[in-house]
Amino acid sequence: MLPPPSVLPTTHCSKLDAMRSSAPLPRLILIAMLLVVLLFTVGVPVPSSPSHVAATVNSSDMDKYNASKVELVANEERDKEGMILKNALKYFDADFFNDTKVQEMAKGVKEFNLPMFRVNRKLVASVDGGLSNPSVLVFNSSWGCNEAPHQHIKFRYPYMNDILRPKKEEDIAFMTVLELGELIRTKQITSQELTNIFIRRLKRYNHVLEAVVTLTEELAYSQAKKADELLAQGVYLGPLHGIPYGLKDIIAVPHYKTTWGSRTFKDQVLNTEAWVYKRLKSAGGVLVAKLVSGSLAYDDIWFGGRTRNPWNIEEFSTGSSAGPAASTSAGLVPFAIGSETAGSMTYPAARCGITCLRPTFGTVGRTGVMSISESLDKLGPFCRSAADCAVVIDAIRGKDPDDLSSRHIALEDPFQVDIRKLTVGFLKDAEMEVVDVLRLKGVNCVPFELKYTVESVQATLNFTMDVDMLSHFDEWQRLGLDDEYEAQDQWPVELRRARLVPAVDYIQAQRVRGKLIREIHESFIVDAFIGNATDWERVCLGNLVGIPVVVVPTGFKKIENAPQGGTRRRTTITTGIYAPPDRDHIALALAMAYQSATDHHRQRPPIDDV
Repeated sequence: MLPPPSVLPTTHCSKLDAMRSSAPLPRLILIAMLLVVLLFTVGVPVPSSPSHVAATVNSSDMDKYNASKVELVANEERDKEGMILKNALKYFDADFFNDTKVQEMAKGVKEFNLPMFRVNRKLVASVDGGLSNPSVLVFNSSWGCNEAPHQHIKFRYPYMNDILRPKKEEDIAFMTVLELGELIRTKQITSQELTNIFIRRLKRYNHVLEAVVTLTEELAYSQAKKADELLAQGVYLGPLHGIPYGLKDIIAVPHYKTTWGSRTFKDQVLNTEAWVYKRLKSAGGVLVAKLVSGSLAYDDIWFGGRTRNPWNIEEFSTGSSAGPAASTSAGLVPFAIGSETAGSMTYPAARCGITCLRPTFGTVGRTGVMSISESLDKLGPFCRSAADCAVVIDAIRGKDPDDLSSRHIALEDPFQVDIRKLTVGFLKDAEMEVVDVLRLKGVNCVPFELKYTVESVQATLNFTMDVDMLSHFDEWQRLGLDDEYEAQDQWPVELRRARLVPAVDYIQAQRVRGKLIREIHESFIVDAFIGNATDWERVCLGNLVGIPVVVVPTGFKKIENAPQGGTRRRTTITTGIYAPPDRDHIALALAMAYQSATDHHRQRPPIDDV
């Protein structure tokens, strides 16, 4: 994009004005001299009538005069465009071309670049959201050949002994997926009963949390009825059979709105089934709600408000997977699916005190999901426990034929990992209670530092994310729809800046990303490491490299500025357990071991303390 002419320096404009004011006189003298030469060399008699002379000048030489004038104007316009372009090149760190080269560049842009831009946009960018026409530049996060056979082996889930149905609905609402699954399997509760409990809670508490976009009530009761009928016929689909859940509202479900959290798209219905929704449906899951995504998957602000933290409703939940995190934490759903490009799962999980798995990049297919960045976007579960995360990821992992980045990753069974054989590093900001518990369970825990030389990790993440996002919302920006965006200091500002990222520097950023990946691979000399889950540098690094992390609650502390008379509100404390790509099972196994000895993940937020 070229800056407007108003940015030209005053001194340059003055020179052009002077050229325009002084140009006519030399042209008249030149014309007169040409007439004299023409008369004498051709031998045309001098006309006796002044009007005859004027007619001769007007009929032949005025054409030359006009042509000369047109050429001069064209030259002035080229000079003007060259000055504008040369000035604009400063914003691309490319103002090293001389005037001749700049004019050559401007000509090439007009004749080649602009027509190509317009043709390509018409072909692939006329519809926002990145739901079709994916890039052929595919990111593979694996550090080796770890492609699983087409039919991966399911995990062996632990047998839940002596699980009895609680008398109170609230106690049922805070049971884990594995516990609820056992209640259904043993027919102590029906899926329809369970669905009714969670729909009532969604209706009761949503006005406080602002976490729900759409209740899928009719669909939920239909799916619950089918789950009950299958069980009556002796067909049990596994631990998700008949279990209610929620989806972040960037995930398409036929006949229901998929708003992307944005007022621009708040009435949008995408009659397509997202791949992850298909997987959960085939596992017997019951969709009860489309949960809040921050507008266009950015932060916790959406067209209907701003999602709050169940542990302290004075706080917002942060991160665009705000609805899934808050709803799971508050016992409005047993689990939910969120997404992360840069912190959208880790931040709300930490704020809302809930367990989540941000899986290895490529683990879960993304067909039917709004895209920010095809090389960064990931889908994963929010649950009450790491064991539940293992159950859900087992159901939704695998190769999506329409998502070029998805893979059959050879995850081992996290329930079968012998953690005593693992060496686990801990960073300086790790929660030491986790380290102490794992040591007691036989894990070799050692001090660790993740070493790399790349200084531009955060900027590289932003370059990648913003340019990719703009390619998926090009039309949105061109139509000026960013003016109605819910938070003007977020996507609108970042995507305008992204418009000025040259293609060559985007590629350089990807080369830097490759260097970072190689350095992290070399530095990752432990089986896993423990560290803060919301350190921004680490969030950017983890997403660029594609490594998995399990966020686990590790405790609580008093809130600041507590109301007089006391309060049950708390600030949650969490940590992250990180593993190399394709080793999610190691992080899950360690998280399960920690949670087997602690009960932080079992605590309930004071949702009624409003």
